Amino acid sequence: MKKAGVLVLLLMFFCGCSDSDKQINRGMELRTKLLEASAFSFDADITADYGDKLHQFSMNCQSDREGDIYFTVTEPESISGISGRIQDEGGELIFEDVALHFELLTDNQLSPVSAPWILVKTLRSGYLTSACEEESGLRLTVDDRYDENAMTADIWLDEQNLPARAEILYDGKRILTLIIKNAVLS
Repeated sequence: MKKAGVLVLLLMFFCGCSDSDKQINRGMELRTKLLEASAFSFDADITADYGDKLHQFSMNCQSDREGDIYFTVTEPESISGISGRIQDEGGELIFEDVALHFELLTDNQLSPVSAPWILVKTLRSGYLTSACEEESGLRLTVDDRYDENAMTADIWLDEQNLPARAEILYDGKRILTLIIKNAVLS
């Protein structure tokens, strides 16, 4: 009788985990596709949260095979057309008459313009710590490293298993929000 009870408990445990495994596998499938793709393009509406104020802007982004991001600011019109590249070693901005300036986040280490690069880098190499289905889609939680002050990304996937929204947190506080549109892996 005890053996049958243990068997039933084990079956219940493993059946309960099967959905979680499917959700984690969807996150890993996205990572595999990103690593195999020659390009990942998307539009991003970005909100930088400084606590006492918000900065909002939009970008057209393209990631190459190495995960470098090439971007062009599309909104607001006052900074539209500024473009640049962000990679592990740093970045560069290209502009004519207008300079792009945002206050730094995360103890003065991170520019809000880096949000798309952080999203792609986290999806490509972060530690997938959880996955769960919510009304708005599959939510992945990914840490960028195991440090005490690591950034965490909560990323919601759409029906095509592509990012639709992301929140980047630092020290438990949301600092960046991305609404992702027109995502294409090629």
